[in-house]
Amino acid sequence: MTSIICALLWVAWAALISYVVLGWVVELGRLSWGHPIRSVYDFLGRGIRPVIRPIRDRLPPVRLGGVALDLSIIVLFVGIVILQAIIC
Repeated sequence: MTSIICALLWVAWAALISYVVLGWVVELGRLSWGHPIRSVYDFLGRGIRPVIRPIRDRLPPVRLGGVALDLSIIVLFVGIVILQAIIC
């Protein structure tokens, strides 16, 4: 049972990394709606955004001059790593 949970935590971690990297590619590359990378990003977002939304509601973005840094992704990363350290 522990190995299944560890595998799911690893998949969640990999999906979150992919979501972040593809988010940069989509935003900086200005990809069209039909582009395959954007389709993968949207697919990952359907699973990740509902998990991040409650964190974003409780943790406002940090203002750094004219830029707002969203810490919800970092909090989720730390949460996954802590769970991996405890369970795996």
